[in-house]
Amino acid sequence: MIFKSPFPDMALPEVPLHDFVLRKAATLGDKPALIDGPSGRTITYKQLAGGIHMVASNFVKRGLKKGEVVAIYCPNIPEYAIAFHGVVKAGGTNTTINPLYTADELTHQLKDAGAKYLITIPLFLPNALEAAKWANILEVFVMGEGEGATPFAALLQGDGALPQIDYDVKNDIVVMPYSSGTTGLPKGVMLTHYNLTTNVTQYSDLEQLNETSIMLAVLPFYHIYAMTGLLNGALAVGGTVVSVPRFDLEQVLGIIQQYKITNFFVAPPLMLALAKHPIVDNYDLSSLKVVTSGAAAMSVPIAELCAQRLKCVVKQGYGMTEASPVTNMNSVSYPIKVASVGPLVPNMEAKVVDLTNGKELGPNENGELCYRGPNVMQGYLNNPEANEKTLVNGWLHTGDVGYVDDDGYFYVVDRFKEFIKHKGYQVAPAELEGLLIGHPAIADAAVIPVPDEEAGENPKAFIVKKGEITAEEVMEYVASKVAPYKKVRVVEFVQEIPKSPSGKILRRVLIEREREKMRQN
Repeated sequence: MIFKSPFPDMALPEVPLHDFVLRKAATLGDKPALIDGPSGRTITYKQLAGGIHMVASNFVKRGLKKGEVVAIYCPNIPEYAIAFHGVVKAGGTNTTINPLYTADELTHQLKDAGAKYLITIPLFLPNALEAAKWANILEVFVMGEGEGATPFAALLQGDGALPQIDYDVKNDIVVMPYSSGTTGLPKGVMLTHYNLTTNVTQYSDLEQLNETSIMLAVLPFYHIYAMTGLLNGALAVGGTVVSVPRFDLEQVLGIIQQYKITNFFVAPPLMLALAKHPIVDNYDLSSLKVVTSGAAAMSVPIAELCAQRLKCVVKQGYGMTEASPVTNMNSVSYPIKVASVGPLVPNMEAKVVDLTNGKELGPNENGELCYRGPNVMQGYLNNPEANEKTLVNGWLHTGDVGYVDDDGYFYVVDRFKEFIKHKGYQVAPAELEGLLIGHPAIADAAVIPVPDEEAGENPKAFIVKKGEITAEEVMEYVASKVAPYKKVRVVEFVQEIPKSPSGKILRRVLIEREREKMRQN
């Protein structure tokens, strides 16, 4: 059967994303739109609108054509919004990149996305310049100063002339974040103006966001969770975003207290800290109204502890990059079930299908969660095979296993997608396996998730040796080549890797062995 949202369908805006996000800028003027939490550096709504226009003007003057790609390789800073929406207003497409990426990882995404320009900060400039050379980037911009790059400030100067640009809001791609999807290596997810304006509209009413909302952005802007939930969501309603470039618990708690944060989007590891860390008691967090968890499964006991300690609403939602991302959310204006990711957001439909035959299932039956709605992506960039598997007859297949209760609340109970979720980040086993078997002392390798209370899951590598190598050497080798969240943290040496007749690694066999070992211990 097809499940529908309990909330009535909403009128969805068919306007360019930058116009939607700036719809209150003229009236809000000098109100802070974005604040750098550690320094207090502030961008007002008037400055935001002006900066976006100037960046658009200068990109067009540099020859950026409609649909061409600009990469943003930056941490959470207020200028991120100016860069992002300046590209959108110029008719371009952003590809947002994890600031933890190495030069090799950065090069791969730049090449795959076909990026023409790259925006970064001085700290990341060495990686950016190396990757730019290999990816044939036309110009690198740095937010500050740095040899070999153009100051980002150059994009904020000039006469502001901007030709008329015709935006096709339902077809023009405004951003391509990268996601592992249901399986395999990261792929460019093509999202339109309409996808993103729709999703902000779908979720912001459920969160009761408005001009009084002050939202803390610890989650990274490059990721769709913060991109929609914070960067676009808060600005579109006239709220204020307080950003943090890197996570430090004591600093974050101080910022909540200083700026009187009202809404906090988190991943489960941060929820754990809020619930258990003794330092939390040293701060006045009474301004918090709502803490919403996403990006990975939330522990119900931890959520309940957190709610008791902070004396605010604690709930969770669900989504994926391919859905812009929110598909489900517990609403502050609707009964909350802590164990559930909530009902469908407005204008969404879902079905649960049998894992073996694809048959539609009813309430309280486990199967793959599939979604249909105006926030679902156009597809993966240059990847028809992945599109064919993920988008089937208009339905987005998530790779997650769950069920819907009699009240229309959704529960995610397991997943058969292959990636590992470490602190909310997606880690593709295939990427680590490819890296491992490139080592001269490793004959074969497989990587699976193993549970970890703080991180959610850690990558564990099973290694077949063909030379002398220690577990420490395996971990050091991987750590030297990938972002920190992708590091292999557990190693086991084995005689062989279980595989199917076609040669596919049977990760499920290894996962079951690991679970059995844990049960025995």
